[in-house]
Amino acid sequence: MDKKDVKKSFKIITLGCKVNQYESAWLEERLTLAGCCNAAKDKPADIAVVNTCIVTQKAAHQSRQAIRKALRENPEGMVAAVGCYAQVFPDELSRIKGIGLIAGNTVKGRLDELLLDQAGLRKPAVFLKEFEPGMPFAPLPIKRFSDRTRAYLKIQDGCESFCSYCIVPFARGPYRSLDPEKALCMLETLSEQGYREVVLTGIHLGKYGIDLKDEMNLSRLLHAIGKRRIPVRIRLSSIEPNEINDEIIDMMANETWLCRHFHISLQSGDDRILQRMKRRYTSQDFARLVERIHEKVPLVAVGVDIMAGFPGEAPVSHQNTFALIRDLPVSYLHVFPFSARPGTPASDVDGQVEQVVITARAADLRDLGKLKKAEFFQRCLGREFEALCEGWHTDEKISVRAMSDNYLPLTFLSSRELRGDLVVVQTEKVAGNRVTGSCKQEGTTTGLFRDEF
Repeated sequence: MDKKDVKKSFKIITLGCKVNQYESAWLEERLTLAGCCNAAKDKPADIAVVNTCIVTQKAAHQSRQAIRKALRENPEGMVAAVGCYAQVFPDELSRIKGIGLIAGNTVKGRLDELLLDQAGLRKPAVFLKEFEPGMPFAPLPIKRFSDRTRAYLKIQDGCESFCSYCIVPFARGPYRSLDPEKALCMLETLSEQGYREVVLTGIHLGKYGIDLKDEMNLSRLLHAIGKRRIPVRIRLSSIEPNEINDEIIDMMANETWLCRHFHISLQSGDDRILQRMKRRYTSQDFARLVERIHEKVPLVAVGVDIMAGFPGEAPVSHQNTFALIRDLPVSYLHVFPFSARPGTPASDVDGQVEQVVITARAADLRDLGKLKKAEFFQRCLGREFEALCEGWHTDEKISVRAMSDNYLPLTFLSSRELRGDLVVVQTEKVAGNRVTGSCKQEGTTTGLFRDEF
């Protein structure tokens, strides 16, 4: 066989958020369409791409580790470091010997071409542009997600909040939004490919549409999705508390295609710390929001991001956060120990908390999160939920794992895997980190719209 006819193999290692995962899936699809193939897990690749994250110091460290591992495992291939780390700190990456390509977020839309052009060369290359005001959203259309039962759709990019702990605005640039008609077309494509759930994602999802005409926003996009009657259920990814309006809550209460699930970025339950973080709401704003959501959507899942040990966090600040969460019907917590990120105001501000204290407070909050999850599971017993089947739960292949629309992890006995199907599950009891039940409708797509029931 002519050497020219041998397909180039590739691997993509993804760190960080759902937006990164979406962009990696797009890149995988583009490289495959260009004639490349996924390398076997235990084999070296011609092209190894590390899609990096720098949201915390730990994430940056993990990105460097992943790059060095890729260099060891693919000694004859070209290793590329792309994404947020490459956009903000390309000089740091340049000091890692052996990297063949460094490419920032501003060139991700042509990353497939850059990788293929650079793969045959041995000279390191850096592709980087600065963000520009008014720059357009770069659509990355996609049809398939390898090994995933639910699809993601990136509809927004960029952040201009400049919270005092966050490097993301420098890595992602100004607000940009996907044209709503293109969003609808991409949802239809994913539905035609067999996906029954799509997660709408963005760097600052609640700012969707702020750069578009006709006063477009997330609520209006959701209305358009419902009007188009695309046969997929929609889940929202992380959103700020001050960007969840009554329109979205009412839609979640009344539309069966919109998953009853909010993941809210709170960060702290102490008003003084929220001010130091440059967040734009108070603890009482959050409390009223959660109570309003539960009043209209009783079995909604409300997940919360919390940061432990932000500079200036006194014992009473931690206690305020703990008490706020304890007394609200929150479903689960994602707890992040504060990690000083060079380049942000919080990295050298007064009042840095000792690491041992940060660790203890994070553990305290994680224990609270386990309690809130257990309470949520109990509230959901004895009810029916629509669930997306994710595959076999165990190697014995006698029970299926699934995820309900309100983010309840389920298992039930089945003679078939049902991967990718929407089914109705009656919940029965709590079993560790899951709820067990019985399948009421097996291997069917249930009605996503009220008039289909």
